[in-house]
Amino acid sequence: MSLDKRKINILKAIIGSYIESGEAIGSRTISKKYELGVSPATIRNEMSDLEEMGFLIQPHTSSGRIPTDKAYRYYVDNFKKGFIKPIDLVNINDIKKIIQDEVQEMDLILKNSVRMLSQFTKYTSFIIAPRTKKSVVTRIQLIPVGFNKVLMVIILNNNTVRQGMVRLNKPIPFEHMDKISNILTERLNGFKLEDINNNLKKSIINDIYGIKENISDAICDLMPYLVNQVTAVEDVNVYSDGVENILDFPEYSDPVKAKEFMSFLSNKESVAKLVQEIGMHDIDIRIGHENPYKELKDCSLITATYKFNGKTIGKIGVIGPTRMDYESVINTVKAMSEAMNEIIDNNFSDKTKEDIDG
Repeated sequence: MSLDKRKINILKAIIGSYIESGEAIGSRTISKKYELGVSPATIRNEMSDLEEMGFLIQPHTSSGRIPTDKAYRYYVDNFKKGFIKPIDLVNINDIKKIIQDEVQEMDLILKNSVRMLSQFTKYTSFIIAPRTKKSVVTRIQLIPVGFNKVLMVIILNNNTVRQGMVRLNKPIPFEHMDKISNILTERLNGFKLEDINNNLKKSIINDIYGIKENISDAICDLMPYLVNQVTAVEDVNVYSDGVENILDFPEYSDPVKAKEFMSFLSNKESVAKLVQEIGMHDIDIRIGHENPYKELKDCSLITATYKFNGKTIGKIGVIGPTRMDYESVINTVKAMSEAMNEIIDNNFSDKTKEDIDG
């Protein structure tokens, strides 16, 4: 939609003010705060036109106006090129140094990246990890975390780790944990995750029953369940950080609304599905009601891809209120993805590329 220069300048002023303060703004305040070269009366008339066009709303009769999702979309689409600074203006070397500090595993690179992104933006950040179906199992370890729960840790040959909580129908004696871990490792070492099919699972279970005299009945009973869990845990791996940052914004002062937001982000499958629905451009932006989930109707989502040898293997992004500082966030997300690209390319071999299913 085409707007004349005066309307554009007034709309930019309102958006900038609302991003900064979170408060509705009136024509007189705009006239004093911004040098637009027009009177408050003219600004008021233009604001009325913008409201009729769907760019502004008036929350209360006596208040000023605030931007709509349509306004943010116009703002981003028309000024995004101006937002994005050349990557050398961002201190990308410092970013890489922090991400890569003593890091040799993909998991730690991702965790460091998502933590830094949250700290830089003050919003909630997340990373969708590369799929690892082609990766080869090198070790499986069970760690007791409760009466009937164990953490299953699967170490893969491409320096990644998959893990998930397994609830048991009956507890495993602590002294049996290492024995079960060793059996699973021995039977599955060298297999790709995608090759662990039902026939292999049945073969392993038959082998276990074949050596029953060397292990307890409890292990025999549990082993079929545990073997099935190897390919079930962490099928989608999502790292997030700063989920509680949303509480710093007045838009989420309502505890029910905040709880819905945090509950949504704690569901890895929901986050992964949301991100997978977005395009695979270097930078993607989804604003307010463009998000299909009601928990995110007052949020904007900015994502970027990260790559290995030029192949997209995952996504990194930020979720925050629609009045987020788009210019700053877009540049930060872009810089982080560029830093990750370099670190991953420099630290992982072509063999790793074959194992990662992007």
